Amino acid sequence: RKGATHSSMYNVTLPEMALLVGVAFCAGTVDAIAGGGGLLTVPSLLAVGLPPHYALGTNKGQSVFGSLAAIFRYAHAGLVDGRFARMTFPMGFLGSLVGAALAMLLRPEVLRPVVLVMLVIAAVLVTTMRPKPRGHRETLRRHAGIVSAIAALLIGAYDGFFGPGTGTFLIAAWVGLLGMSMTRASAAAKVVNFASNLAAAILFAQRGVIVWAIALPMAAAQLLGGFLGAHIAVRKGDRLIRGVVLVVVLALVIKVGRDFYLGR
Repeated sequence: RKGATHSSMYNVTLPEMALLVGVAFCAGTVDAIAGGGGLLTVPSLLAVGLPPHYALGTNKGQSVFGSLAAIFRYAHAGLVDGRFARMTFPMGFLGSLVGAALAMLLRPEVLRPVVLVMLVIAAVLVTTMRPKPRGHRETLRRHAGIVSAIAALLIGAYDGFFGPGTGTFLIAAWVGLLGMSMTRASAAAKVVNFASNLAAAILFAQRGVIVWAIALPMAAAQLLGGFLGAHIAVRKGDRLIRGVVLVVVLALVIKVGRDFYLGR
């Protein structure tokens, strides 16, 4: 595998493929609830021998399906605001393209110290913030358009540039800035996450760094996992989402902090 130069030359064994499919299912489930699915899939793709750029490309190629499945389940539950989504989807898509372009000019690693601080802030928001009273929510909604557009653009750009914790940051933004419940924030986050994943997947596909023979079986598992995760979130509500988000934040802090310490 190491001497290969084309995505079609990267193959995995049947046991490795079964492991990746299982990981994709778990990642899709977790990601639909709180974000952070890439914590599972990217290391697994690296572990079976894909070089970093192929692992990142293949990850986006399969994770976009999990985001889509989660959106359908949240929409079925009436938790996706169409007007809000029409604002945040294109901004998240555009932001991801901008972030990916910046990644070609700058080293994404320079963001690690900032990301660590942001993750701690996100954890505090998720832990302490609760849905605002109705009157306060109405005040927030007057400015929701511009606030949501800016947040989707910036976090979408972050996803295209660096990525870890995108879904978690989106949930924290919707809860902290717009006073959403955790369940509605998770649903709104998947719209932007899908947009940024789709933009990145298109770019990676154009560069030929998505190994579709691996991505497609994982995508099928992501579809199931994404739907299941959203279903669990709808059924169990804010308390479950808050707990899963905190676990994901802790895992992200450990991962990003370790990489920063080791200079990776």
